[in-house]
Amino acid sequence: MSVPFGKPISLAEMTQSQWESLCDGCGKCCLNKIIDDETETLYYTNVACELLEHQQGGCQDYAHRFSKVPGCTKVSMDNIAELTWLPNSCTYRRLFLGRELPSWHPLLTGSKEAMQQAGIAINGRVIDEKQVKYLDDHIVLWPLKDMD
Repeated sequence: MSVPFGKPISLAEMTQSQWESLCDGCGKCCLNKIIDDETETLYYTNVACELLEHQQGGCQDYAHRFSKVPGCTKVSMDNIAELTWLPNSCTYRRLFLGRELPSWHPLLTGSKEAMQQAGIAINGRVIDEKQVKYLDDHIVLWPLKDMD
């Protein structure tokens, strides 16, 4: 795998800092999801976690997210194989599946602008959990978009 850390390294060889830098900040993992009990089909909604910043896609309290949002999941090498709910555009998932960094990734472009232009990010497309009565009224397909 080639990443901008000087030399090609595997996910398992990465430092915690390198691992964290892989997150493209799209915010899709912070969307509420629904799993159909009968079919086990996963559906994404446009309903954001209470800590997700709606315009830029970052967590408003990343350091304390697990204590503030009990259902928040840490993506790590130990659990990446189990996190099948991560969208195919997720950099962690892409690299785990043997794919390359996408051309729009902030590590390659230097900013989130290319990702936002590619329609990968959540910015401006989500609503707050407090505004929602029924999650199934907010199912959307755009989080499944994958490019590159």
